[in-house]
Amino acid sequence: MFSGGGQPNMQQLLQQAQKMQQDLALAQEELARTEVDGQAGGGLVKATVTGSGELRALVIDPKAVDPEDTETLADLVVAAVQAANENAQQLAQQKLGPLTQGLGGMPGLPF
Repeated sequence: MFSGGGQPNMQQLLQQAQKMQQDLALAQEELARTEVDGQAGGGLVKATVTGSGELRALVIDPKAVDPEDTETLADLVVAAVQAANENAQQLAQQKLGPLTQGLGGMPGLPF
C-alpha cells in the first residue's frame, strides 16, 4: 500500500504537468496567430510571417524591381523572409522558453 503522503504528491505532480501542457498549447496557438515582420534592402522588401513561421505577406517596393536584375530581387525576398523567420523564432523563445525550461527532462514530451 502507498503511504498517506505518496498518492497526493503524484496526483499533484500530474495536475501540474497537465496545467503546463495546457499553458504551452495556449502559447503555441497565440504564436500561430501573431504576425512578425522582417525586411531587407533597407525596407525595399518586407515579409510578414506568423510566430510559427507561416509566410503571410510580402511587400516589394517598385524601386526594388529591375527587369535586368531579377537575381537581386530574389535575394532580397529570401533575406526578408529569413529575417522575419528569425524574428518569429525569437518571439517563440520568449513566449515558450519559460514554459519549456522545466520540461526538458520529462519523458514523452516533445522538447
